[in-house]
Amino acid sequence: MSTIGSTTSGAAQTQPVVSVASDSSSGAAGGSVINVSSLVSELVAASEGPQQALINNQTQQVTSQISALGTLKGALSTFQSALSALDTQSAFQLETANSSDTSAFTASASSGAPTGTYNVAVTALATAQQLLSNAVSGSTIGTGTLSLSLGGTSFSVVVNSSNDTLQGLAASINSAAGNPGITATVLQGTTGAYLLLSSSQTGALNTISVSETDGGTGLAAFTYGTGNTANYTQEAAAQNAAFSISGVDFSSPSNTVTSAVSGVTLTLLGTTPNASSSASTSASATPPATLTIGTDTTTIESNISAFVTAYNTLQSTMAQLGNYDSSTGTAGPMMDDPALENIQNQVQQALYSIVDTGSSTYNTLASIGITTNSDGSLSLNGATLSTALNSNFSAVSQLFSSASGVASSLNSDIDSALGPNGSITTEGQTLTAQENSLGQQSSRLQTQMAALSASLTQQYSALNALLSSLQSTSSYLTQQFATLPQVQGKANA
Repeated sequence: MSTIGSTTSGAAQTQPVVSVASDSSSGAAGGSVINVSSLVSELVAASEGPQQALINNQTQQVTSQISALGTLKGALSTFQSALSALDTQSAFQLETANSSDTSAFTASASSGAPTGTYNVAVTALATAQQLLSNAVSGSTIGTGTLSLSLGGTSFSVVVNSSNDTLQGLAASINSAAGNPGITATVLQGTTGAYLLLSSSQTGALNTISVSETDGGTGLAAFTYGTGNTANYTQEAAAQNAAFSISGVDFSSPSNTVTSAVSGVTLTLLGTTPNASSSASTSASATPPATLTIGTDTTTIESNISAFVTAYNTLQSTMAQLGNYDSSTGTAGPMMDDPALENIQNQVQQALYSIVDTGSSTYNTLASIGITTNSDGSLSLNGATLSTALNSNFSAVSQLFSSASGVASSLNSDIDSALGPNGSITTEGQTLTAQENSLGQQSSRLQTQMAALSASLTQQYSALNALLSSLQSTSSYLTQQFATLPQVQGKANA
């Protein structure tokens, strides 16, 4: 270390004024007396630290609030999914269709199907045509072109030396472009090989015909049509289904029937007893089977149960976001948040409202078995709900789906809160703006600190140069003062 010193009267002793670093390990270069880089870094950090910490804390809070708001929005959207099964009149227009003989037919019903019980008799199922050719002898069948049609749609198959076998013909039919549904199969029996043509389309109009253009050579043995049936045996006829509903006869090319009863799909599977000759039945005859269409209360009960479960999930989420845990001293990220409190109040108001259902018995959730627990969650009494649905289905429907109904009101409130001008959307925009502002503050602080660092570096570099100069002067003077006692000693001598 070297020093800048001052002398006392009558003595050569020096007193240190400024301590400086004289070795390279100090980080100061070229004999400088101040480690400018380290000093500036410490000064900048001391200035920047508190400001950046404040920005970081505020950013963390805003980010936490944005995340919590996203959680709330997700929970509300999930809850709305459960409301969609209850918030409209059509949601309660669910029908169910049941068959008394599922070996004869099954049924399903959509919204608006007419409720009631209907006699059903099935005398015949729709079938697809199947033709079996005469036995084919020989390894080749001839060449030319066969034209096949099914229900008015035709396609052609060219037979030449590459496919003039029974197997080749079947493969060409199956792979032909435009084939509407004819499948060719080769059956090798004890009396020879046979070509089986099967239609995939049921109904009397979907018949198979085959003609040839080979001038009467071998392919003529595979033709079939009106007035030309000798080459095939009809194993199954193209036939419409024949059935009746409440004495009204119907015919259908398909065994899946959607046009007989509005909103009802019948799937015919077999014929019914006592319906061998006519689709209609006499008034005194025992009906072969019955179709019963009624309100699907099972699904509606399930939808209401799902509503209760979904609300409990929402309520739990909102509690976690807004409550204070006294045991841990931890507050939820949205405690005292106006957006959360607003939607909570709206939900509670809808849940406990009295709805004009046309019934003084069933006009609240509690009246149909939905009650509130001590923790704010809901419970459902299935027996009470079932009784309400069976006693006054319309009132239960109105309780949820009318303009002032619970589900429709909740859905409207949530739509409003999540809408472009809603409280949750507005708060989200505000928080995002705050987050962006804090990011800009952080960027400006970095810019300011960079400028401060440059300014301090310049100032302390200049000071360092001055001190370095003073250090050199101090060293020189120290050397000069060191010689003075020697000079005085010679004089006295």
